[in-house]
Amino acid sequence: MTEPDGAGDEATGAIARTEDAAAAADLAGPITELADADLDAAGRRRALGRLAGEIRRRGVSDLFKPKAAIKWVSDAVGDVVPHLPVRDRATLREHFPGLSDEDIAARLIRNAARATAAIGAAGGGVAAVEWVATPTLLTAPVLLAAETVAVVAVEIKLIGELHELYGQPVEGTPSQRTISLITSWAHRRGINPMMPGVAVVLGTAARKDLRDRLLRRFGRNLTSYGPLLTGAAVASYLNRRATKSLGEHVQKDLRKNKRRVIDS
Repeated sequence: MTEPDGAGDEATGAIARTEDAAAAADLAGPITELADADLDAAGRRRALGRLAGEIRRRGVSDLFKPKAAIKWVSDAVGDVVPHLPVRDRATLREHFPGLSDEDIAARLIRNAARATAAIGAAGGGVAAVEWVATPTLLTAPVLLAAETVAVVAVEIKLIGELHELYGQPVEGTPSQRTISLITSWAHRRGINPMMPGVAVVLGTAARKDLRDRLLRRFGRNLTSYGPLLTGAAVASYLNRRATKSLGEHVQKDLRKNKRRVIDS
């Protein structure tokens, strides 16, 4: 029995989409572990090593060309975001009983900053002791991409949870929520609930901001390759400072948005 015209293409497309979703979930697993501020150093190195392994399996040819590498990292972040375990307001209040929203926000920002600092330290440690493999031209771009994707994902998770906490959950389909969160990360701003409609595409300006922001993050993570463990210390400090600043900028916007909603 022959298949109808186009049936084979549809089946092939469905299989490809399933495989893409599975690959994204494989990336999200170790990233979820890396987002845990209390994960010990050995566990963090293992999680970063697994993430680097997943990235290596996705193909590394693009990681040798700066512009292509940034696009690759951007695509990987977009794939991972729908799989991040963003806690809703009720869950956050259960996890931090007795604390006010402001105190919970401070904890979320602190924990995310600790997590990204630890990722920087782990990446520097891996490069220094050759935990994954000797950081040659083959492995260095993979580890650098793993660090960058992990740090950005932790920060986007923070943005999603701050929106939940302040009663401004990111609405829409998984694709729309992903675009909104990535845009928020690129602009270092909260999502304004007073703006009509939901973003359905990543606009040209937002794409440029995203590329520029990722390029700076990519460059910052190069500090992991400093001599011995000095790179780990510098990367840890820079990541902590950047994540804390991002969280505070978004928190400030969400406070303003909340007041606007109340006043209206």
